[in-house]
Amino acid sequence: MICLAPESSSKPIQTGALRILVGDDQPDVLAALRLLLKGAGYQAVLVDSPQALLRALRSETFDLILMDLNYARDTTSGQEGLDLLKSLEAQGNAAPIVVMTAWGSVDLAVEAMRRGACDFIQKPWDNARLLSTIRKQAAEASERAKTDRRVKSELEIARNVQQKLFPHESRRLATLDYAGRCLPAREVSGDYYDFLDTGEGGLGFVLADVSGKGVAAALLMANLQACFRSQPPEKLRHPSETLRLVNRLFHESTPAEQFATLFLGHYDDRTRRLRYANCGHPPPFLLRASGSLERLESTATVLGVFSEWACEERTVELQTGDTLVLFSDGVTEAGIDSEKEFGEDGLLSVIRANQGVAVETLVERIVAAVAGDRQDDVTVVALHAR
Repeated sequence: MICLAPESSSKPIQTGALRILVGDDQPDVLAALRLLLKGAGYQAVLVDSPQALLRALRSETFDLILMDLNYARDTTSGQEGLDLLKSLEAQGNAAPIVVMTAWGSVDLAVEAMRRGACDFIQKPWDNARLLSTIRKQAAEASERAKTDRRVKSELEIARNVQQKLFPHESRRLATLDYAGRCLPAREVSGDYYDFLDTGEGGLGFVLADVSGKGVAAALLMANLQACFRSQPPEKLRHPSETLRLVNRLFHESTPAEQFATLFLGHYDDRTRRLRYANCGHPPPFLLRASGSLERLESTATVLGVFSEWACEERTVELQTGDTLVLFSDGVTEAGIDSEKEFGEDGLLSVIRANQGVAVETLVERIVAAVAGDRQDDVTVVALHAR
């Protein structure tokens, strides 16, 4: 393998000069490219095989890749280079790629571009055109990097703002402990949970999952939070009545293809009675102190699809030792891509194994069980009757 650092010269290469990884199996081509690039003020690292090129990228960072499409002397199809482009994509390469070959064709160029190359140079190359191509691709990559940094910064701000929308303090009740957490799959989440003070010893709690991902889902999540936070406390004591109003508001501001699944409950600390409505959300688990399991099934369709829709309300009592766990589908679907889906059985196993622990601990242990395998936002709310 050829792997050379830039030679010293009377004209030192400027600090911050573009670093270019060059891949070609012919020593004379590598030598010519090295001289050309050094003369233009670039730093070049030279490798002579696809394997060496991939190794170099795993250990160093480059601003651009200049690579041949043929490495075995008895082949001219460009297949080695096309396979290398596929490997670069799988490895997560972000540097722009310019491909070179002495056996170029329009079809090969199109296929190389389809697999991730930014431009195509045919051998023997024109020095001026090659340097112009490098400058162009480097400039475009620099602009993309600036845009990426700006977007990342804006998403970080959005993430911090969204985190402030989640509850950070809980009002103590005489007969109920409760806690929740949302772990986004990306910078921002389409999941929403909240605890709402309804006065007179009452607590409203909600967990919702807005369809879609990213910023659009996060904006709708914030809209949904505003819908609930704007309701008077006495109205929140009646889930079905509240949801009819919230659904109408949400429908007016939601694109036709988006919706939300949602569970809204109201707990009365004086009577231990829980009134709830489930709008197409995964049924929460109610694990009784005796060990028996109940599921709080849907009582209405999803939110936001219809301007007017029926919402049924149901009631259960929470006795000492009962635990209610609400969750988004990101919990049960964790690991599905690796065929190790966490599922309802996995969730129930964690809940049963942690009966009697503080609700904050239960929430953290459920989240920890799926955090490494999640593909979607993970949100958990747990309530335990004392």
